[in-house]
Parts: sequence; structure tokens; C-alpha cells
Amino acid sequence: MRALGICLLTITGLHAQPAKETAMKADLLGQIDSMKKQTQVMVDSVFSFAELGFQEVETSKYLTGILEKEGFAIERGVAGIPTAWVATWGKGKPVIALGSDIDCIPQASQKPAVGYREPMLADAPGHGEGHNSGMPLNITAALAVKKIMEREKLPGTLKLWPGVAEEQLGSKAYYVRAGVFKDVDAVLFAHVASEFGVSWGGGSGTGMVSVEYQFKGESAHGAGAPWRGKSALDAVELMDIGWNFRREHLRLAQRSHYVITDGGDQPNVVPPRASVWYYFRETDYDHIMDLWKIGDNMAKAAALMTDTTYTSRLLGSAWPGHFSKPIAEAMHENIKRVGLPQWSDDDQKLAKALQTELKVPVKGLPAKIDELKGPPAPNADGEVMPTNSGSDDIGDVSWVVPTVTLRYPANISAGPGHNWANAIAMATPIAHKGSLAGAKVQALTVLDLLMHPDLVAKAWEYFNGVQTKDRKYKSFLRAEDQPALWLNKKIMEEHRPAMRKLYYDPAKFDTYLEQLGIRYPVVR
Repeated sequence: MRALGICLLTITGLHAQPAKETAMKADLLGQIDSMKKQTQVMVDSVFSFAELGFQEVETSKYLTGILEKEGFAIERGVAGIPTAWVATWGKGKPVIALGSDIDCIPQASQKPAVGYREPMLADAPGHGEGHNSGMPLNITAALAVKKIMEREKLPGTLKLWPGVAEEQLGSKAYYVRAGVFKDVDAVLFAHVASEFGVSWGGGSGTGMVSVEYQFKGESAHGAGAPWRGKSALDAVELMDIGWNFRREHLRLAQRSHYVITDGGDQPNVVPPRASVWYYFRETDYDHIMDLWKIGDNMAKAAALMTDTTYTSRLLGSAWPGHFSKPIAEAMHENIKRVGLPQWSDDDQKLAKALQTELKVPVKGLPAKIDELKGPPAPNADGEVMPTNSGSDDIGDVSWVVPTVTLRYPANISAGPGHNWANAIAMATPIAHKGSLAGAKVQALTVLDLLMHPDLVAKAWEYFNGVQTKDRKYKSFLRAEDQPALWLNKKIMEEHRPAMRKLYYDPAKFDTYLEQLGIRYPVVR
């Protein structure tokens, strides 16, 4: 029904004037070029904050401050998450939401533009995924489109929102539950990459649940009376051993990993409490639930073997994504129009030096645009296997509103992901150019949606008639589940005082590299 209202929208005169639309798009690109400095400052600033999931305090304050000054209404604390917000401007249909993640990676602190391991602060967090660039990209795009909308009196509403704690898959399912997207007609998500592209359909990644198992036993003197103890750590280790033996008999599509979050206090005290945190990944809801059930059974068995008890809590979740074909096709045309950034010799020098350092193929920065990608072909059993085993909770959003993810070329194809090496480019001209190019594509696609109600209608036709025809969204969240706001709090409290001294000051320095005294690029 939502698409029907969109179909009835008209923008007087614009549909009959392709030359007018072409001129508006050229104006839009020119405006974004003129915002080059502003984009660089935003990218560098968020890089310097380097905040882990649920603790993105400075990042959210900074970004909402910019949007508030530009006339956006800010709703803070969305879905019960202090660092979550929605910024809204405009009136009427269509409602277009722009999102990107803002959190960083533990122990990924790295001096930008230095093509080998050199942390800014030992063991501190850093943007080893590149999430510092996505919301600056969206803000640049939104501010440029806003000017066009004001001048041309275009109806429509822009909403900007951050992916909080994406590395924990911790927020977007809660956004969906809170109704953040209930009136949205299209979502344009942006995620950093080393290439320029967009995909449609499913099969691009897995879904998952993030579950922590907490065991409770009885303490005792480890030497004097160990028989009086009931070791919660034994239960954790037995669960992990059981899971690792079970892997051989799980589907090839699954990915699962764990960390022991509490292993006891000291060796001579039988641990009365211990915890283990699992990520269970699979290709669809039913198989993910199967893994979760196996995990529960493993925990139950471990508790029985050790005469302990256990509880569990959901820390995050994500559906496998499914992305809109009509919007992806429009976005791909805009990618071809914008083209890749003009890489300098220094840009290529840094990229090739890092690739040499990490012993991966030395190919420099991308020289051609990715093809528009559809879903992978089914295997012999008729099942679509994911092209990427990772997960992103944008998947939940994609099952409630037509969604696409723009991959923009702001990073170097070299690092293993979630690693210090993936932070090296993220406050350099590579990230600045890639984010600006991405902002152009995002803005052009917003304009397409504003000026062509038929594109929004086609997106909903695909969503209702193809994507959700045989599969309906059912959240992994249970009624009692709440955001895991305590995650990363202690880590940030430990490192933030030293990190604060390194926050970027654009009033004194042209770039963050200048503030750090780094001459671009630094290679062996």
C-alpha cells in the first residue's frame, strides 16, 4: 500500500524536462565538489574519535551538531540507545533514509598514511574497518540535495541515521523494532570498500545471532579443597570443545567463533563464574535458529557435566540482506556517471607499499568500476551460497523497506579486515576522494528517487512481489531483549583520556595528517 501513495506523487513539469534534470544533476555534482574541504574535515574528525560500539559519544555529538546547524531536527536516544539518533529534514513523500556505521575496531589504532604497523596508541581502538567515512559521505550528499530541494521546491523528506555498534550487530534490529523505518520509502546505505559498486538480491552475506553464555558454579581453594568447587570455567571449556568437535558436522555455509569473556579471577580459586560469547552465522533464519539451538544444547550439556548452571543473553543479531534491484540499477548508472577518483602517484605508492608489506597481490588502487552484481547462482542442491561469509545488520532493514548498499572506494585492498592495516588509508587523500565520489553517487540516487515516483514504486513492487513473496521477516529479538549498552564501556574508559589528546583540531590544522606531523605517504 505504501507504494500506491508514491505512485500518485508528481513533480510538475520535471518529468517532461530531461534537460532540466540533467542540469540539476550537474549542479548537484558541482556543489559536492565545492564541499571537498568539509567532507575531509568530517572524515578526519570521526577517524580521530575512534569509538567502539555503543560508546560513540563524541562521534554522535559531532555529527548531529553539524546536521542541527543545517536545519535538521534531531531525535536522540533512538530505540533506547544513547548514541543512536535520527536527523530529519523536509516534508512529505518520498521519505529517503541515508545510513552508515560509525563504530570502530578494538586494538586497531594506527597512524594514517604509514604503510606498516605503527599505532598511535598501543592497544587502543581505531578505525580498522573505515566506518569513519560513511556518515560524512551521507551528510555531504544530504546537504547538497537539500539545497536543490529548497531551490526547486521538491517535496520529500531526508532522514539520516547511524549504524551504532555494527561490529556487535547491536542496533539495527532494535531500530526496526522501534519503528524507525515504518514511514520510509527507500534506504540508501553506504559502506566503505576498496572498490566502487552496488549489488541487488540476496546471497551477499550471512545472518547471525550473537549470544553470551554465563555459567555459575561454586568457588573453592584450588589446591586445598578443589573437590568442593564447581568450575564455571570447566563448563565454558567443555562447551567450546563440544562446539569445535561439532563443526565437522555443520553445513559449509556456517561460520561460528567465540571469545571467553570471563575465565575466572586467579588460578588458585575455582572460578564460580565464567562466560563465553558466540557468533552463530548462517544463510537464513531457520539455519541460524538451528545453530542457536545447538549452542543452547552445548551449554546445557556442559552445565550437566560440571554440576553448574547457565543463563544466556542475546547481544546482537542480523538477518542476511536482500537488496533492491530497481534502486541498485539506478545507483549503478550513477556510479558509472561519477567514475572512480583520480588517484595520485602518492595514493598509488601508499596502496602498493601496503600490499607489498602484507604480501598480497600488488595491484594498487582500483582502475575500473565493478559490474552491477546480482545474487549468486544456486548450487546443485538449489541453495544460494553467500559470496561473503560476513554479516551486517543492515540486513534487518532490507527486509522492512527497499534498501541498497553503496560500496565506495575509500580504502585499500590489502588488509584482512577488522585490522590495523584497514585503518591506514582512512584519514588520507584516498579516503577523502573515495568518500566524495560516494557522496556524489548517493546524492544523485536520492535525486532519482525524488524526481521519479515510478522508481520508488518499482522498488516496492520488487520488495512485495519478489523479495518478500515467499519469505517474511521475523526478528531474532525476543520481547525481553535489550541493547547491550555495556559493551566496550571499560575499554573506552581506559583509552579515552589518551585518545582525547589526539582529537583532530581543524581550526589549527588543515588535515589530520598535518596535525600528526605525517608527510604523505610514509612507506618502507
